[in-house]
Amino acid sequence: MDLGSCNLGGNADAVEFCPHRPFRHILAAATYTLQEQAGEEQQQDRAGTVSLFSVDAGSDVRRLRLLHTVETAGVFDMKWSPTDPVLAQADAHGRLVLRRFEQEDGSEEGVVLTDVCAGDVSSSMCLFVDWNQNADSLSVGLSDGSLSVISVREDRLEVSEQWTSHQYEVWTCYFDRARSNVLYSGSDDCSFSCWDLRESPSNLVFRDKKSHTMGVCYITQNPLEGNMLLTGSYDEYLRVWDMRSMVKPVNEKSLNLGGGVWRMKYHPSIADVILAACMHNGFAIVKVGTKDATVMETYCKHESLAYGADWQTSEVAEHNTDSSVIATCSFYDRLLRVWQLENLVNHPSF
Repeated sequence: MDLGSCNLGGNADAVEFCPHRPFRHILAAATYTLQEQAGEEQQQDRAGTVSLFSVDAGSDVRRLRLLHTVETAGVFDMKWSPTDPVLAQADAHGRLVLRRFEQEDGSEEGVVLTDVCAGDVSSSMCLFVDWNQNADSLSVGLSDGSLSVISVREDRLEVSEQWTSHQYEVWTCYFDRARSNVLYSGSDDCSFSCWDLRESPSNLVFRDKKSHTMGVCYITQNPLEGNMLLTGSYDEYLRVWDMRSMVKPVNEKSLNLGGGVWRMKYHPSIADVILAACMHNGFAIVKVGTKDATVMETYCKHESLAYGADWQTSEVAEHNTDSSVIATCSFYDRLLRVWQLENLVNHPSF
């Protein structure tokens, strides 16, 4: 069931629900728009926005309401901190920006994003950002093939390490949720890699170059089974990895989703259900079981590249997994959509 939609005014590429009480109804949506600037020397500027919305699936009117918008450089990725309502933004100017969600007068009319700190990471573009579980470090994937690890101080960001990790763009990076010294990365060079951050420079634990036939776009970890990783690729496959042997992980199973697998998000309360953004093929709900992976549902109401996708973590969903609220966005049509998936636990796939 569709709950609401909005044209974001720029090319839409990321959506993230705040996971923290009492702000779980807050949705951040980001844009990245390439702008040609007139003049003797034609220059290109990459502009963007971060907008905050209130999502209320139980309301009879205005289920999706715009609260606040920040003008910024073009945003490639953003993530909420695992410990606080702080949003990290990776942008096209090579900067990492942290902003805190605040309510100035205690009402939604007073909602703002206030700057916490920002730092220049690189002269290249910041394409992806991920927090470690303690929220004292962030990893950033860069357009020149480098990875950066950023330390978060009280009022500043410090680049603690930066190294050339891949031949081409690093589309994704991911801290292992149980081992903070382990960082995974995926690149346009078709490789899926793992790094041990305890050494400087970081030690390469493994690099898989043969499994993906196109660039690796996304990496995520099963929240209950830490030895299971998923990778998504431009080659249209979601791959499931057994990580019990860190030196040589095993590609257990693969599922073709009919479009490049740009984003994958685990359901907040159903551990084997995935929301996937499949670029030219819309969005898919996938069940990744112990034996196989299957598509449960698809959502194809966007008319452009499916990029951003996220589940809302809600108190209702924690007690009633029959109802799940989802936000999705698509690039060229600049569209944000919020919709509700019903009867998930009663689906035939279960």
